Amino acid sequence: MTVKLLGIETATEACSAAVLIDNEVVERFEVAPRKHNELILPMCGAVLADAGVSVNQLDGIAFGCGPGAFTGIRIAASVTQGIALAHDLPVASISTLANLAYQADVNANELVMPAIDARMEEVYWAIYRKTLDKVELIGEEKVQLPVDVGIEEYVSCGLGTGWGAYRDILQQRLVASTENVIEDALPHAQVTVRLAKHKYLDQQMVDAMNALPVYLRNQVIHKKR
Repeated sequence: MTVKLLGIETATEACSAAVLIDNEVVERFEVAPRKHNELILPMCGAVLADAGVSVNQLDGIAFGCGPGAFTGIRIAASVTQGIALAHDLPVASISTLANLAYQADVNANELVMPAIDARMEEVYWAIYRKTLDKVELIGEEKVQLPVDVGIEEYVSCGLGTGWGAYRDILQQRLVASTENVIEDALPHAQVTVRLAKHKYLDQQMVDAMNALPVYLRNQVIHKKR
């Protein structure tokens, strides 16, 4: 069975769109803060053209649901819902932390720690187990001050902008520090569609109105302590 999926990722400073056809993926990716709203629809059109498919031929659409920048997450959710509703497509919501975890170059079943700079002196973070072509969340995704992060498991790799901003502090929170850190890792739509394929095959897609952003926190204005 041929699977065709469109993916959208705008939750961080990176903006990308990708189309998956079976195991082949085409992607457009650009680091362009504050330009996601003007870039994402042209990117979607470009990757569909590159892949040689129309929206009507898709089996579903996936988006990076967060955590990340509030505005970016809302852009991805609204564009996804608009396309899905117009073309009666099911939707897969893919965590941006899971997206980062999938990019870790580690052995199967090793644990990785993606972390995104959440501003306000906090990080979004989680622990994931990396398998050959999937990631499994261990515990829950959280937003915390870096000094409050608590990790009891051995982590093989850390990646994401949270590490770029707070590497020294996060290293101290590990059971054993790791040299395998990718501070500039960003979510990619090509990963979004690869992870979404598993949801499609497992019949875990949802309708457009149930494809909701994940913020992890409601506070958007920094309050002085």
